Amino acid sequence: MWIRSCTMPEPWQGMAAQPPLYHQGNDPATDGHDPAGPSPQNPDHQAKIFPLPRMPHFPSSPLFPLVMPDGNAILRATMGRITLYILRQLVTGTVLVTVGLLCILWLTQSLRFIDLIVNEGASVGTFLSLTGLLLPNFLIFVLPISLFGVVLFSYNKLNTDRELVVMRAAGLSPLGLARPALLLAGVLSLTGWFLTLYAVPESVRAFREMQWTVRNDVGRLLIREGAFNTVMPGVTVYVRSRLASGVLQGLLVQDSRKPEQTVTLMAERGALLAGEHGPRVLMVNGNRQEVTTGTGQMSLLYFDSYTLDLKTSGGGEKSDRFRDARERPLSELLTIHSGSDASVSENDIHRFRVEAHQRIANPLSAVSLTLIALAFLLTGSFDRRGSGKRLLFAVGALVLVEILMIGSGNMAVKSLMLIPLIYLSVLLPGGLALLVLVRPQVLRYLLRRK
Repeated sequence: MWIRSCTMPEPWQGMAAQPPLYHQGNDPATDGHDPAGPSPQNPDHQAKIFPLPRMPHFPSSPLFPLVMPDGNAILRATMGRITLYILRQLVTGTVLVTVGLLCILWLTQSLRFIDLIVNEGASVGTFLSLTGLLLPNFLIFVLPISLFGVVLFSYNKLNTDRELVVMRAAGLSPLGLARPALLLAGVLSLTGWFLTLYAVPESVRAFREMQWTVRNDVGRLLIREGAFNTVMPGVTVYVRSRLASGVLQGLLVQDSRKPEQTVTLMAERGALLAGEHGPRVLMVNGNRQEVTTGTGQMSLLYFDSYTLDLKTSGGGEKSDRFRDARERPLSELLTIHSGSDASVSENDIHRFRVEAHQRIANPLSAVSLTLIALAFLLTGSFDRRGSGKRLLFAVGALVLVEILMIGSGNMAVKSLMLIPLIYLSVLLPGGLALLVLVRPQVLRYLLRRK
């Protein structure tokens, strides 16, 4: 390429102090060479000269950024596009992984309630509603782990494709590259607080009440004619026939709920009734035989009318049912004491307090686990052999954090003085990971020691 000086063109005078440069024509079709230029066949031909304009010098003014953006504005725009590019991948991956894990958990846990359809006579709609109430409780555990796995996969893919190398060369720091993942982690933490403080207690309470209704609703008791029906543990009912009016003919009931005695009842007819404390069997014209297990003594009683309660261990009215820690709101978990509720023991008080603090601390695990994944992938130099070691260290850190979270909760139940460990098990690993992101030489030093 030939470069020569020439006189400044008239349009640029007064705008720049230096003359523009001229160079040989750079036509893309001729790769920067004039087809009629100097060549072995025509060495004396003069090349065409085209002006290369120089960027004019604009005077400083408040409107200058609108005319010519500075380097910081360009960098901010670049970071915004990179953030959206990475965030789009993270959101898509997190949604897909979360939905997949929820389907697996729902399928495995719903198998426990198949007996509601087989033995209790519940409908498919009731079964789906009952198992669907378990989903908010699953989300608490699935969301942080899903985000952790997606962050590892996405950033490792960016590193393998050399995209992280280009982004670092553009001037982005590890914290700048971590921004999209931290934004998504913050959103998931807010979602986790909504789940733990409101959605999960309400869904668990509705689940327990629906389960109680299904197990104690007379209309759902499945009584087959001419067969022995186990309506509940320890109670077997035989019915010869069932009329259209609901009257049962030829009743035989064996009640062995008390281990020390077995009761057998026979009646000409009867009916299933709904009682205040669960379903009951009303029998007419029959007898009651009771055998004591220890002595073998039998007593016989003839009756004109007899009522047998089919109250289960979870029976009673809904208001009398004991609510566990997951059903109670946060305010009740923090303020309840043994004097306010006689059914609550001191051990229950400890479990309630620990449950309350876990609801506050556990949603922060999304940010903590994300920082751990980023600390292992965004620090250090590029390795052509891959990031297998870093991925293994990150998964090991995940397992360690989960063990610390579970262990701290179990220890705090025994002594409320250890409740601060619940917060330390979540915040301390995330704080160390943030330190590594700010000071990458810390991780390089630790890996070198390994």
